[in-house]
Amino acid sequence: MRKSLGVLAAVAAVCALMWAQAPAQTPASDPAPAPAVSQPSAPPESSQATNPQAPAPQPPAQESTSLPAKPAAPVFPRTELFGGYSFAQAGFFNAGHWAQLNGWNASLTLNADKMIGFVVDGGEFFGNTKIPNAVPAPFPVSQAPYCSGGATCLFNANTREYNILFGVQFAYRKHERLTPFGEVMFGHDGVRGIATGSGDVTETEVSSGLALLAGAGVDRKINERFALRVKADYLQTRTSFGGSLGKAKQDNLRVSVGIVMRSVRKKKRTLEEETGVEP
Repeated sequence: MRKSLGVLAAVAAVCALMWAQAPAQTPASDPAPAPAVSQPSAPPESSQATNPQAPAPQPPAQESTSLPAKPAAPVFPRTELFGGYSFAQAGFFNAGHWAQLNGWNASLTLNADKMIGFVVDGGEFFGNTKIPNAVPAPFPVSQAPYCSGGATCLFNANTREYNILFGVQFAYRKHERLTPFGEVMFGHDGVRGIATGSGDVTETEVSSGLALLAGAGVDRKINERFALRVKADYLQTRTSFGGSLGKAKQDNLRVSVGIVMRSVRKKKRTLEEETGVEP
């Protein structure tokens, strides 16, 4: 009897132990619970310590919030120095004959912006002007004849004219190669004429007065520093020789061609160009 009770107690103990270790069963009527969402966990410090060659975690990349680049300011030369040959059809003595005079022309332009510049212009012409012997004004008639052909005779007056002008220049800088421009100036001019007659008789007449100029031209770019310039100007001069000629106005044409030397401004280097890092 005692042995039977001992066996039953041992069997009961084994069944109780097996029941305690078995998983709990969910009733069929109850809905299945939702799976838990696993949260990312930071890597343990021990792995970094045990493996020093393991790459360190990188922060997530952030989107660039840089503002768009501003448009570049228009580039134009601050100074322009011009010099070259000049040709004039002029009648400084109002003799009724056009004199073809050679000379030079130079100017310095200081540009306030890409369209407007302030100009200082200077030039000189020299050659011979034909003067009729019948009315040799401004040279006095009382002198011996300057030529022996009668009233229809023309004699030469060695002519020299200079002018210095101030004004503004308007440029149209839309095209890279060609830059058309217009200019308006006023200033001072001086004229000297020397006539030589028979018997080595000479007569010198000198006058000065106001000068006005209006014209246009174009610059053809050669490179960043140099350009070829061609321009044509109307040049009005006023003289006051006195005597029979008195005060008079002359309408002259001036054509000039030469080289323009421009100032070159260095482009500012950006931070990317300095560091070599692409934006």
